[in-house]
Amino acid sequence: MKNIHRGVMWMLIATLCFSIMGACVKLGSEFLSTDELVFYRSIINLLIVYFMMRLTKVNIATQHTSLHLKRSLIGFISLILFFYAIANLHLGTAMALNYTSPLFVGILMPWILKKHAHRKLLFAIILGFLGIFLILKPTINNNEFFAGLVGLLSGIGAGAAYLYVAKLGQVKEPLLRTVFYFALISTLGSGALMLREQVSTIPLETIPIILILGVSATIAQLSITKAYKVGNTLGNAGLSYLTVVFSILIGMIFFSEIPDYFGILGVILIIMSGMIASINDSKAQANRIESQ
Repeated sequence: MKNIHRGVMWMLIATLCFSIMGACVKLGSEFLSTDELVFYRSIINLLIVYFMMRLTKVNIATQHTSLHLKRSLIGFISLILFFYAIANLHLGTAMALNYTSPLFVGILMPWILKKHAHRKLLFAIILGFLGIFLILKPTINNNEFFAGLVGLLSGIGAGAAYLYVAKLGQVKEPLLRTVFYFALISTLGSGALMLREQVSTIPLETIPIILILGVSATIAQLSITKAYKVGNTLGNAGLSYLTVVFSILIGMIFFSEIPDYFGILGVILIIMSGMIASINDSKAQANRIESQ
């Protein structure tokens, strides 16, 4: 199977699992704080990945500590912001703002991957930010601007983190090791943040939610890390918008969250911008292969 097709397959798995994870965060936020949700998500992720590393004999030691730290710290901060946005916004809106990450992949790519974006990407970015405006406009009217801004910041962080995942792929760093360090930093960071507040007692009804949260996040994280290593960077970033679609459907079915016209139009524009960026990147990659 060609790498680009393998990337699509892994991205489809990742987007569905990220949507399930978001729904679990929404449900769990009624009982637990953002720091607690990130901690439980991360420690389950850490234990599963560590077991898989032992099973497959992947060493924890790495020669790329600096890259792992950058990817993990940025990813952890983005995760905290993302979970806060999910708890305080409609699920689809929070996902749409976080999945502005492909726009920031294009913006940050020259600095992190040393690749220059093509001119068509500028149009995609403008289109995407128009979509962001349409999504944030109704949240301002609902006094949810701060949560919307936090969701947007999580998208910036996610974009930077995914570029470092791609960079780790370039240096042939094992998939499990990349996810392990992210889970480790997130567990330690969220655990430290929990010390500043009274830790909630876990109600029995939330245990299944926490378990599904951790498992779905692990599958999603492994899948998206694999996708960014075997596929093309912006192509995978464009496919990540399927999470927004899945999340809107979940929000409508399980949380009675009906998006307004501005929100729907904004999501459509963001998805279009991602598709334009991914198609442009796929053509550029094909041209590079043909010229070799």
